[in-house]
Amino acid sequence: MIKILFVCHGNICRSPMAEFLFKDYVKKKKKEHLFHIESAATSSEEIGNPVHYGTKKILHTLGIDCSAKRARKVKQEDMLDYDFIIGMDHYNIINLSRFFGTNHKIYSLLYFANIERDISDPWYTGDFQKTYEDISIGIEAFFQYLVINQLV
Repeated sequence: MIKILFVCHGNICRSPMAEFLFKDYVKKKKKEHLFHIESAATSSEEIGNPVHYGTKKILHTLGIDCSAKRARKVKQEDMLDYDFIIGMDHYNIINLSRFFGTNHKIYSLLYFANIERDISDPWYTGDFQKTYEDISIGIEAFFQYLVINQLV
C-alpha cells in the first residue's frame, strides 16, 4: 500500500482538495485499494476546522464528499507512516524539512509535473478554480510518476 500525505498551511483549502481529488482519481482508475491518502497542515491555526467552503464547493460540483474531514497538523510519526509527503508550496516544503529534517519523502506536488512554481493559496487569492486546475495537473503527473516507477 502506498501512503500519501498532502500538506498545506492550514489543511482546509489546498491539501484537502488534493487529498479528495486524488482519492477520486485512483478510485476511477480502480486502484484505490493500493492507496492510503490523507492530508495535514504545517500550522495549528485551523486544527479541527472543516474544509473551506471554496474547496468544498469545487469538490461538491464533482460529486466528492469531504464533510467528515477536519484539519489536523502533521506529527512526527507521519514521517514513518507515509511514503510520500507532498507540499503545495515552497513554504510548506521548508516547514516540513524543519519539522522532519531533510528527507527523500518530501516533494512539491507540481514537481511531478516538472513545473517549478507553487500552488497558490486560495485563502489569499480567492481563486479556488486555479488551485483546482493546478492540483489536477499535479495529481495526474504524480499518478504517472507512480506508474512509470512501477509502484502501481
